[in-house]
Amino acid sequence: MTADRVNDLIAPGAARVVPQPLGRFAARHLVDRNYRVYRRDWLLFITGFLEPLLYLLSIGIGIEQLVGDFTLPNGSRVSYTEFVAPAMLAASAMNGSLFDATFGVFFKLKYEKVYDAVLATPLRPVDVAVGELVWSLVRGALYAGAFVVVMAVLGLTSSGWTVLAPVAAVVIGYAFAGAGMALTTWMRTWQDFDFITLAVLPMFLFSATFFPLDRYPDGVQWLVQLTPLYHGVVLCRGLTTGAVGVEMLIAVAYLLVMGTVGLLVASRRIGALLLR
Repeated sequence: MTADRVNDLIAPGAARVVPQPLGRFAARHLVDRNYRVYRRDWLLFITGFLEPLLYLLSIGIGIEQLVGDFTLPNGSRVSYTEFVAPAMLAASAMNGSLFDATFGVFFKLKYEKVYDAVLATPLRPVDVAVGELVWSLVRGALYAGAFVVVMAVLGLTSSGWTVLAPVAAVVIGYAFAGAGMALTTWMRTWQDFDFITLAVLPMFLFSATFFPLDRYPDGVQWLVQLTPLYHGVVLCRGLTTGAVGVEMLIAVAYLLVMGTVGLLVASRRIGALLLR
């Protein structure tokens, strides 16, 4: 219920409800709300970081001894763990942002009814979408920053470009958060999230995460290159190994367009669902 509607119901002569100015970045209020809710459940943030870390450690302890080194496009050779680590970084950014933008948004939308209350204030549907996307990026950035530190401690970074890896992870998170939030607005029940898992798991396994693109059959390589996580892996791997090339600019453009389209769709869908 808006402030104008509330004033219509107030008896003449009674105090009126005056909308308060929200400032330029109104979505920050939703970000602050999420922070206050999650600050007591900080252990939940650790789970998204541990999964790729455990993958990385298991690969370094066992599989690396069997596979050997890889030659990168720039001619440098890296160990198998160094090859896989940036892919785990991309996957960590994907999982961190996607979790809040899908499961979190669905719960607030369908059960907790947070957005019904939010839209009764001067906040608009686009503010809701931006606020949730920013919060998802915060979570993804925390995972990425911690993972880059672990990579540095383990000696898995061989390039000065590594300092930009957390920024690349934020770009990856932006793409998946925007797209995930848009898709969530069409979800009807928790069972519908099986489709999210069905899409994410093959991407994690087959987006050149564990072996190079040229190991795929020729007819499959183009399909792999269409997946968003592949572009995230290209971006992170190029930065952490120093194999910087024009394909990284293509990856950035792909991910930014994906996230922006998802954000616009989510804004319209939230408005259509709650303001009809």
